[in-house]
Amino acid sequence: MLMLGACRMNVSFTGGDVGQARTVSVDLFQARAPLATPQSAQLFTETLRDVLLAQSPLKLARGDGDLQYSGAIVGYDVQPVSIQANESAALNRLTLTASIIYVNTLEPKKNSEFTVSRFADYDSSRDLVTVEEQLVTEIGKQLAQDIFDRTIGNW
Repeated sequence: MLMLGACRMNVSFTGGDVGQARTVSVDLFQARAPLATPQSAQLFTETLRDVLLAQSPLKLARGDGDLQYSGAIVGYDVQPVSIQANESAALNRLTLTASIIYVNTLEPKKNSEFTVSRFADYDSSRDLVTVEEQLVTEIGKQLAQDIFDRTIGNW
């Protein structure tokens, strides 16, 4: 019985391991890609904050959190995909690439810098401006999950 009382096991239903961290800060991501808009960078930042708060017990700090995320959207590209017989594209693909700087102030050996990229396709008959917010939200959720998995999720 004495041995069982000395054992400690951490269980997380989200797969995240925040250690002793209590707060997280996410700086506003910069739109550094030529086609990226400030609105898309803001939308991505908010999506990342939402995922981190929903999948961890962390509280959002305005700055200097125990865990800190910053970076930029460095790729924002539209390319035709699914070329038809008449050589026109049936679909276009929006690809977002984000450069991430992750700082763990409590465990500096876990600090990292990396790049993540995801895409979503949309009908080529639609103008990017009309579907941009929806696409950036969809891609942003995928990117945010990738970022969570590589930092807190320990994947």
